Order: sequence, then structure tokens, then C-alpha cells
Amino acid sequence: MIKLLALDLDGTLLDSNGKIPEANKSAIRKAEEKGVLVTIATGRRFRDARPVGLELELNAPLITHNGALLKYAENLETVAASIIAGETVGEILRVGREFGADALLSADPRGKGTLFYDTISADNIPLQKYIVWSKSLHGDEAESAIVHVESLTEILPETETVHVSFSGRCAAMLELETLLNDELEETVTVITTRYPRLDFTLIDILPPDASKGIGLEKLAIIENLTAENIMVCGDNFNDLHMLEFAGTPVVMGNAAAELRENPKYHTTLTNDESGVARAIEQFILDI
Repeated sequence: MIKLLALDLDGTLLDSNGKIPEANKSAIRKAEEKGVLVTIATGRRFRDARPVGLELELNAPLITHNGALLKYAENLETVAASIIAGETVGEILRVGREFGADALLSADPRGKGTLFYDTISADNIPLQKYIVWSKSLHGDEAESAIVHVESLTEILPETETVHVSFSGRCAAMLELETLLNDELEETVTVITTRYPRLDFTLIDILPPDASKGIGLEKLAIIENLTAENIMVCGDNFNDLHMLEFAGTPVVMGNAAAELRENPKYHTTLTNDESGVARAIEQFILDI
């Protein structure tokens, strides 16, 4: 019996306009009424995922930062947090700086979360747009949520870093991904999310014990659940670990072809067709 449902956000729970379809909201409510714990499992920072958690009034802690931070949206209780060692963060920043990439550093796992940056290249339009979007998301708290500093390296001594990210065109980020893995080896987890149609890649560098699958497993242990009790929905390769962990893995109709073609995974409708609602109906509500 499914007792825990974990949903990726972008490309899964949210439609192409970044909204939650009403059908998804209704299905989530019905799943919770049936006694199912529902959570978000996302690569987003906690602060960027929290508005969705608050909107849905979810009954479980959010799995954010690709599994590095488990935290309740409403009361900000931190359930589990993984931190990257300061020396390792310095090495990440060095590799990125030598490559010419712009870094974002996520910190403050005990609070709402703070995003730090020092430089953004003039041609890094997606990152510029992300900063604008994130500031608009946090309204009056924008100045404390996203902070520009002179140097990320200089703030490391007093910073608890949850994750560092780089983004850019697919070819360049593939080269940077290889470099990061070669230079940092087992000291971190490197998770890449690719959007070939947009020629955009996001690289998340996390603590070595972090992934969506590990975060989901931590929550399952807390709730005394096994993999057979867990259903997940996802659409991209940063969902792979949790898809492999769950007893009922579901991929979206808009998911990467390699995921949709995997015979171990169920496939639902696309995120613009309320695929999450359909999956909940099929596997939880028996409709």
C-alpha cells in the first residue's frame, strides 16, 4: 500500500507556466484524506520551494536541494540537513572560477535559506533571469533571500553551505561537469539537469550523502516506511535516484525519452495534462 508520495516540481507537479493545475491539487487532497503523506522532492532551494509547500499545505517535510535538506514549509522545522565542508566549497569555487562559470551558493539550512552570488557574466542570461525571478518570488524578503557579495570565498568561514550550482549552455556545462567530477571526486555529489530543447544545463554540487533518493529514504526511515510504500513522480535525471528507490516509480509524459522508455517505470500524462493527478488516481485512489 502506498503511504508516501514524493513529487518533483518543475516539469512534474507544475505545468509549463509554473502553476499547479487544479486537478493536481484536488488529487493531492484526496490522497492525503486517504492517509498518504505527500511531499515535494525538488532540486530547488528550500526557500524557492516553500511557496508551493505552503500553497498545498502539505503534511510532510519538503525534500529540497536535491535531497540535502528536509524541512517543513510552515514552521521551518529542519528534519535533516547535509552540509558541504568549507574546504570543499572553496575547491568548488576555484574550479568554477578557473573555468569561467558563475556560482550560486545556498546557505542557512536552519532558517529560510539564503542565496549568495558574487559575479554574473553579461552573457549568462538564464542566470540573470533566475535572480530576477527568485527576487520576485520572495517579495519583501528578497533582499535577505538573495544577497550579492564581493567574494563568495570570503564569506565561507561563517557560512553553512548546502549546495553550490552552476548553469549555462549544454556543451560548456558538460565540460564543466567532467572537470568537477575529476577534481572533486568523492567529496561531493554532482547532479546535472539538462534541457536540450532550451540548450540549458543546471549543475548542482551537493554534499556526498545527498540525492533525492537519499532524502526520500531518510524520510521513509523517519516514518517507518519501506520502498514498497512509496510512489514518486518525476521527469528528469535528477529524479533517477528516487525513481530507483521507490516501489511505484512514475515518469511524466514529458520526461526525458530514456526515462519514458525504461520498462521499470510507469508513464503518466504530461505536466500540462495534469499527469500527477492521473497517476494519483491510478495508483492511490484506484480510479
